Order: sequence, then C-alpha cells, then structure tokens
Amino acid sequence: MKYGCIGEHLKHSFSAEIHHALSENPYEICEVPRDELDAFMQKRDFLGINVTIPYKEFVIPHLDWMSEQAKSIGAVNTVVNRDGKLYGYNTDFFGMSDLIRRVGVEPEGKKVAVLGTGGTARTALAVARSMKCKTLLCVSRGGKEGSITYDDLYRDHADTQIVINTTPCGMYPYPDGNDRTAAAAINVDAFPNLEGVIDAVYNPLRPKLVTDAQKRSVRAEGGLYMLVAQAVRASEIFLNCTYSQETVERVYSQILRQKENIVLTGMPGSGKSSVGKRLAMLLNREFFDLDEEIVRVAGCSIPEIFARDGEQGFRDLETAVLRDCLAQKNGVVLATGGGAILREENVDRLRRNGHIYFLDRSLELLLPTEDRPLASSATAIRKRYEERYARYCATADCRIEGDGSVEQVADAVRKDFEAL
Repeated sequence: MKYGCIGEHLKHSFSAEIHHALSENPYEICEVPRDELDAFMQKRDFLGINVTIPYKEFVIPHLDWMSEQAKSIGAVNTVVNRDGKLYGYNTDFFGMSDLIRRVGVEPEGKKVAVLGTGGTARTALAVARSMKCKTLLCVSRGGKEGSITYDDLYRDHADTQIVINTTPCGMYPYPDGNDRTAAAAINVDAFPNLEGVIDAVYNPLRPKLVTDAQKRSVRAEGGLYMLVAQAVRASEIFLNCTYSQETVERVYSQILRQKENIVLTGMPGSGKSSVGKRLAMLLNREFFDLDEEIVRVAGCSIPEIFARDGEQGFRDLETAVLRDCLAQKNGVVLATGGGAILREENVDRLRRNGHIYFLDRSLELLLPTEDRPLASSATAIRKRYEERYARYCATADCRIEGDGSVEQVADAVRKDFEAL
C-alpha cells in the first residue's frame, strides 16, 4: 500500500474519495483487526497512512518521531514512512479548528464540553484550550481520568455553551443507536444556553445530535468539513506540498454533493417518481422510490396494506423502511410517498443525509390514482392538499415549481442542487 487509511471498521469512510480528489496517487481503505495492528505497523509497508478509530493512540509506540503537537495531544492520525522511519502527526487539530470556525461559534470565554475520551477527544480538548475557552469539561460514561460523567454534566453543567462530540453515537451503521450507543450522545434540550454543537461524526452528514440542535436554531454541523480539512493537511505531509484554502472548500463541496441525497416530497401525482428517475439519469445516481420499497418489503400492494393494517400500519411500515433501508444511503435520488413528511422522525432521518425538495404542483393538475387509497378521488386529493401543504413547505429545504414537464422540473432541481 502506498497511501491509505487504517482503522477497525471503515465501511463508513469517505477518505478515499477525498484523497483521490486531491491527487492521483492510489489511496486504499484498510480495515486492520486489533490483533494485527502491531504486525501491520512493524512491517512498515506503506508511504503514508491516516489512522482512525480506535488506533490513534495505539500506533504511537511504533513511531520513530512525533510532532510536538501530536505529543501534546497524545494522539496521531497521520503517519509517514521516510526511508524506513515512521513520523507521526496530528492533522485532526487543523480539521477540528477549521470546523469550529466554519460553524461560527467562538469558544473563547465559554464553557465547552467534549464528549468522549479517545484520540479525537484529546484533539478536541487541545483545540478548545487553544481557542481560550473559560471552562473545559471532558465527559465520559465512567467519569475516569479527570473526566465527569453524563449525569454530572446534566446536574452541574446545564449552562454549557458549546458541545463537541467525539463519540460514535449516531454514526453509520447505527445512526439511530444500538445496544451500545445512543442515537445522540446528549439531549440538547437539557442545555438552555447552548450556542454551538460540533460533531466529529460525518456519516450521516448530519447526525441526530446536529439535527436536534438545528431544530433549536443552535449552530451545529457534522464532521465532514473536519475530515476534508485534516485530509488536505495530511496530503500536504504525504506529498511535501502546499494546498490553498480554496482547495479545502472545493473538495468539501465536491464530496458533500457526491454524498448528499436528493429527496423529493410532494402530493400524490406531483411527479416525484418520474422526476426522480430523470434526475437519477442526469446525475448518474441510483434511484429509489419509497412506495416501491414498501411494496417490496410487504410483499403486497399499498391498497392491500391499507386494507389489512389501516393507515397507522402503513405509516409504521413506511417509517421502518426509511429507518432501516433508505435514509442511511448516500448519493441517491429518493422519491418519498405523499405522507412521509407527516411524521417528524421521518423528516429528521431524511435530513440527516439529504437535501429535501418539495415539488409544488398545482391542485388542479393533481389527478386521482387508484393505487393510493388516500388520493383515489378529486375530493380526497383536495382534502390531503389542504391538510398537508403547509407541512410540505415547512419540511423542505427548497420549494420547486412543479407545473412544468418532467424534464423542466428535474432540470430545476438539478440546477439548484449543483449550486449548493
């Protein structure tokens, strides 16, 4: 391997796409089991590697030299092989600093809580100190080695102003949590003075902690910009070169567009499926139709689901298919069912990886469809339209005029998305 990224579980990684956008050098994703890490490092069969969870501290004993910054942090995420000697750096410091500035929060004089105790947490603590925060808290489940527990945080530090999450809570493949992690490391509603949330998780693009904060109008962002900024610095070290700040912005925008879903919402009959298929063809993306996926999972038609389970049963299945199948995807076009936006949890999941477009087609152009029990007559369509229109507008990132042809509407969505 010439260049690459090592870690224990890397199916979620975007690092290869980022480094390929920076140079033509081959860059590989390499999952290394814990019991094979020492042998991998001793072999030294690479020119340069990035190091991610959980090895940012474990690689240190194998290094011949460390930068002063990496030493002070106690974590290394970039290793270069120069004539058989390994040199360690911490480029996460640059990435985290750039992300905080991008979000627009100012740690100076503020109370900052860093969630987690691994290598990225150590970096976040160092960054917060360098930005002159007033009070700095390290938060862990066990409350060991100078950290406080989450119970301590809720009880004694409800006045926390900035939160930096470095835990895997909300990370793919468990964005809604599992038996080991929660969907969000904390409940943001417990912190009335909260000004900013920084989450090192970048897949999904907007983890639950971020979307929860944004719903409260708190400045918040996931870790994609940090990932890009640290990768640019790592590439400079690998290749002994210098990139401009414009390179960071260009690559970030490129990767964000590649990974973000285009989500289409709107009334039954508004053309979501037809427009979605056209968009997928124009942008060379996969296309998914939520209703079609529901039929596939259920093994029967939507009218049959309604007849068997009622609307409540259909909505539950719709939510489950979004949660387990579609909302976790990256870089696809997704046409939703007409009522998918009625549940807040569905909108939250769609927003984690997607930009939501409301295809606003005039009521008089919406035709009844027999395969949609709630839109099978003109009267039913009018009722749904009056019930849902405000909701469509409120849950969309962009409203698109939907009265034109499929080609015209698809082109309008494409132009807006490419301008993001």
